[in-house]
Amino acid sequence: MAYAHTFEANPHWLPANPSSALDHVPGEDGWPVVGTTLEQLRDPMAFARRMLARYGPVYRCKSFGGRSVALLGPDANELMLFDRDKLFSSEQGWGPMLNLVFPRGLMLIDFEKHRAHRRTLSVAFKPEPMRRYADALNTGIAARIPDWSDREIKFYPSIKQLTLDLAATSFLGIPFGPEAEAVNQAFVDMVQATIGVVRFPLPFTDMRKGVKARAYLVDYFGREVPKRRAGEGDDIFSQICRATHEDGSHLTEDEIVDHMNFLMMAAHDTITSSITSMVSLLGKHPAWQDRLREEMLGLGLNGDSLPYERVDELVLTDYAFKETLRMIPPVPAIPRRALRDFSFGGYDFPAGTFVGVNAGYAHMMPEHWPDPETFDPMRFAPEAVRARHKYAWVPFGGGAHMCLGLHFAYLQTKIFFYHLLTTHRIVPTGAGEGQWQYWPIPKPKDGLPVRIERIL
Repeated sequence: MAYAHTFEANPHWLPANPSSALDHVPGEDGWPVVGTTLEQLRDPMAFARRMLARYGPVYRCKSFGGRSVALLGPDANELMLFDRDKLFSSEQGWGPMLNLVFPRGLMLIDFEKHRAHRRTLSVAFKPEPMRRYADALNTGIAARIPDWSDREIKFYPSIKQLTLDLAATSFLGIPFGPEAEAVNQAFVDMVQATIGVVRFPLPFTDMRKGVKARAYLVDYFGREVPKRRAGEGDDIFSQICRATHEDGSHLTEDEIVDHMNFLMMAAHDTITSSITSMVSLLGKHPAWQDRLREEMLGLGLNGDSLPYERVDELVLTDYAFKETLRMIPPVPAIPRRALRDFSFGGYDFPAGTFVGVNAGYAHMMPEHWPDPETFDPMRFAPEAVRARHKYAWVPFGGGAHMCLGLHFAYLQTKIFFYHLLTTHRIVPTGAGEGQWQYWPIPKPKDGLPVRIERIL
């Protein structure tokens, strides 16, 4: 049975459907055992285009051991993400990929329990904590960029190390060193496990490394919770340890461990990917570097830190970041599982169907994004946004499961580019068009070689 270990661990889940339940939906199962998994991992956009051309915007495929259905386009995004009728489970959608390494994180909780936990965790992302994070981000980023000055670097590993260090400070409240390095490596191993073709923790597999990494972090966070709850730290971990539900009760130790594992993964991997994508696109479009630099210098801060209160004044930078997320969304596809029968696109689907929407495809539909391969941040000017389908752009998901940390992502990205572009320009040095690995989170296969040239 597909995902047997996951169903056993979650007895409240719907039982697996017979394979024949989706026979009426056009599509293909691919190769024996692996199905279409490898093709989807290699190039999800090319796979979606091929399936669309052959079967239309609703199709069946087989990945990660089970049959699922893809629904393409903004209407499908709205149906599944807004989910006004509470038809779809995020827990049962993401679970087969994440449950062994990121169980019970915010993305793997549904409906009222999700609402309650989201409210409790949101205390860490209110204005006053965000102001303190901005101070820490300004300090850390301003100290690191001079190390890259007038050098050719591989940007992806460089920014990944920086975001890991910043996460250790802002999220965990620990200085970078052996402890932070061990924590960071554990997150790297856990994320890689989410796309392992082997879905059981067999020896020498990515899943085995991921499960061992989770055990290390469960022990680490578990030892720290009592100290942080009794202390006065202002990092995200400490605030979550002291956060309370509506009835005044604290999160349990296990809940804190699960939420911190998930938030750390979501924070540093998606931000690393998104900043890398934006550096790649700005490197190809130096005129936009100049426009963003002019906007930043126009704040009149004379090279000092970018204060939290002035972050929203970087309007063009905001547009450029949104256009980056359109072209290279950090989460290319979003899965759910239907809890009841539903219909879409002329097909009826039974309860228990695994369903996915493809943000990467929706972001490139020419009927919503004219000349979609062109980098054009002005697509996000207010008048253009008003004229577009609300769910044509979904890099942060939507509805109740909209990314809790999206404002932190904007904050870190704007502070980073403020310090980079007011002092340096990005010059690509790679030969030709670099290739990207899209799963589990997009990254350039060549590391994105660039030269960070100081502006004299």
